[in-house]
Amino acid sequence: MGLFHFLIVVQAIIAASLVGIILMQRSEGGGLGMGGSPSGLMSARGAADFLTRTTTILATLFILLSISLAFVAAKKGNSGEIDNSLQRTEVPAAPTAPVTTAPAPAAPAPATEVPLDK
Repeated sequence: MGLFHFLIVVQAIIAASLVGIILMQRSEGGGLGMGGSPSGLMSARGAADFLTRTTTILATLFILLSISLAFVAAKKGNSGEIDNSLQRTEVPAAPTAPVTTAPAPAAPAPATEVPLDK
């Protein structure tokens, strides 16, 4: 298993952790822009600070891993050839059975014109 596959697995674990941490947070607003309070880790505000810090760390790791995956994929390089292994080489023969068509729909009944009085 190469470096690329290892980074993909780590990226998936970080992404799942990031989703879980975000879903555990309360949706009060504020979030990353609010300052911290020295009230301790186990209080409601302390837990929110912990989740906010964890979200920031996981998001930073996610971005850095995305950039590193892009570099590894670019360094790996590709020859640019198109894979023709699935291309069909034979043209299928025309169908020999006659094609049946559905009967044409019946013509609508003619509309009768009603003269308009002026």
